[in-house]
Amino acid sequence: MSKLLLHACCAPCTTYVHRWLVENDFEVEGLFYNPNLRPESEYQKRAATMQTYATEVGLKVYYESDDQPTEPEHCEQCYRRRLEKTAKMAGRNKYDYFSTTLLISPYQKHALLKKVGEEVAEEYGVPFYYRDFREGYYESRRLAQAMQLYRQKYCGCKPKEEKMKGEKHAQIGQFAQ
Repeated sequence: MSKLLLHACCAPCTTYVHRWLVENDFEVEGLFYNPNLRPESEYQKRAATMQTYATEVGLKVYYESDDQPTEPEHCEQCYRRRLEKTAKMAGRNKYDYFSTTLLISPYQKHALLKKVGEEVAEEYGVPFYYRDFREGYYESRRLAQAMQLYRQKYCGCKPKEEKMKGEKHAQIGQFAQ
């Protein structure tokens, strides 16, 4: 069984990814590290929801906060920061792999996530486990709803929050590349 440290952006995205990894013989622990989350109340809601989910399913999760916000509209910087923190911890604690729940979202830039994950893996000496989990997106929403988990409507950064307030949500069927 391979030991994997999973960066968790939020509980709803973790539901399907965590279940899939466990069903496929990974020993999973989580890292909730999301310095992109704004405002502070959003961070608190997501952290509390993650704690609720983790307790319910028996997932060990480490929580690390950081008060340095990610620059607006810099997805690569945001991905790199979170994956570097995850890879560092994975290396220090002898995990076989690291990955991220961001890989379930049709709104994330998967090619960029994969590129950054592989670069970070090379730098920190821990393999990045890439899998396109988007096939489980609707299942994760169903699981989150059944568990009554708080579900946010944006990735967490200030520009996306403002964009969500001003326009209707994009079609789920059109996955980001």
